[in-house]
Amino acid sequence: MSALYPLYRIDELRALEARTRAALAPGTLMQRAGAAAAQAVQAWQRTGAPGPCVLLLCGPGDNGGDGFACASELQRLGYRCLCWAPLPSAGADARAARAKWTQSGGRIVEALPEHESFDLIVDALLGIGAQRPLAEPLLGALRWVQAREYPILALDVPSGLDADTGAWIGGVPGAPATLTVTFLADKPGLHTLDGLQAAGTVRVESLGVEATGADVPAAGQLNTPSLFAALLRARPRNSNKGDFGSVAVIGGAPGMVGAALLAARAAIRLGAGKVYVDCSGAPELLVDPLQPELMFRSERELPPVDVLVVGCGMGSDAPAAARLERVMAHAGPVLLDADALNCLAAAPELGARLRARAHVTVLTPHPGEAARLLGTDTSAVQKDRVRSALRLAQDFGSLVVLKGAGSVIAEASGRYAINPTGSAALASAGTGDVLAGMAGALLAQHADGAAAVRAAVWLHGRAAELYGADLGLTASEIAPLAAHALGQLRGTPGPAAAP
Repeated sequence: MSALYPLYRIDELRALEARTRAALAPGTLMQRAGAAAAQAVQAWQRTGAPGPCVLLLCGPGDNGGDGFACASELQRLGYRCLCWAPLPSAGADARAARAKWTQSGGRIVEALPEHESFDLIVDALLGIGAQRPLAEPLLGALRWVQAREYPILALDVPSGLDADTGAWIGGVPGAPATLTVTFLADKPGLHTLDGLQAAGTVRVESLGVEATGADVPAAGQLNTPSLFAALLRARPRNSNKGDFGSVAVIGGAPGMVGAALLAARAAIRLGAGKVYVDCSGAPELLVDPLQPELMFRSERELPPVDVLVVGCGMGSDAPAAARLERVMAHAGPVLLDADALNCLAAAPELGARLRARAHVTVLTPHPGEAARLLGTDTSAVQKDRVRSALRLAQDFGSLVVLKGAGSVIAEASGRYAINPTGSAALASAGTGDVLAGMAGALLAQHADGAAAVRAAVWLHGRAAELYGADLGLTASEIAPLAAHALGQLRGTPGPAAAP
């Protein structure tokens, strides 16, 4: 649980690379990258995937040089390799790697080989320095590969993908890889937005630079259980409900009562000692037949609680806005979701009150809600999800979960984490309400607000993975699966057999 997985943006990587190059002989990093890529091909072959015939698509820059270095190493290992390189190599290291390949008898062609078949394609066309959309002849080569359904191993990043944002540059998609071997350090764009599909499995090869790169810290991390290890200790046997905090869910306007119930049921499943529900749209509701442990109170009747989860189906009319204003005074963590975020976007003056709160505030927007809070549109938010989440965190002095493929958990300090768990099965109504309730429960049980939120997001995604399919998962099924996943992490034994 102690391992951390840093994520480096392009400017951070450039600083790391520059310091490393200064201490090494020319071409050293490229040769290491080629050798690491060749080892990845070997490891892949041992799983029974590709055979020994490889086509390497080599671009004009250093990424292409990595491809030539990989070809040289694969040839030494007994593979049959062919390099497609229609453009001249630009940099000194890339030219040297290309020369080494040809001097060893390696073939370079400028036309795609129509009458040869391959077991694996290596995409070494464009690396992290790409700034323009994919264009001919490189784009045509990738379309040629896709038409033949060859498996692709991408070097550093799939060509055309922005390593910072996970967006295809200029909206021109490249060819998704089955495996991406990324160099020096992991990149945020491989874990969010289109990068999740484009990168496939990500294998990080540090090329031996950890020691020299230790003074170039990364602001980002991949969200793994190591970031919330303190939450994974099993509960003491001598404990009671009062030890695990209390949560109140405020929402459930007419026609949206289910949203509040989903959040509250998730909170009780994820271990909150007591959970209250205020459903303004159903004051007559006194018991939840599916979860009778929940206690129903109007907002005025709520006892003191540790955490407020506000907004699930709350509506965005004047009474809802007034409820939001009242919760600002709560002496404890507050999580704002859904309609609470829309109310906040409509009343910018509340932002100052949010920033002034002495306790943890969590915002959990989807991209549309984030756009309203930032005064922009959804496409602008999605163009750089990390920067959008960080801006929200800093503008509102809050922890922010920008939901979506590769949810971003951002802190006002500038730190962020990208969550790797989840699947398309979560793309259904109510799943966000469940996440809000789960996070509220963990906030009630643990003093470290950031760790609690990271845990909730990771477990929410892990529930979808345990479910297995990419559709058919309902929001009501998530919390029990998430509780099971938390038990697995804690190593909590199952029920003992009767004596």
